[in-house]
Amino acid sequence: MKKIYSANTLMEAQIVLDLLEHAYIPAQIFNQHAQGVTGEIPFTHAYPEIWITRDDDYERAKRVIETYENTPVTTGNVRCPSCHEENPANFQLCWKCGSGLEVAVYRDHI
Repeated sequence: MKKIYSANTLMEAQIVLDLLEHAYIPAQIFNQHAQGVTGEIPFTHAYPEIWITRDDDYERAKRVIETYENTPVTTGNVRCPSCHEENPANFQLCWKCGSGLEVAVYRDHI
């Protein structure tokens, strides 16, 4: 096993773990419950850590994590092509009518 990532939060650790699992890289989260002892140990020792199971996956796992870290966060809104309701840009379906927003997102980025 080899440590690949230290996350700031358990939620971030779970996101990275999911990305690795989708790339067929077996991994585990350690220190899931260590944040409760912050103050008794240095806080950096309580960060959730991602460890990969197979050392051979290290380089591929690093690329997955680099892609995650370098992906820009999109904010803003898109207008539903069906009902014209404003939706957050990261939604795939309109919250009001349920129509797909892919066409609206693609059109807004051209």
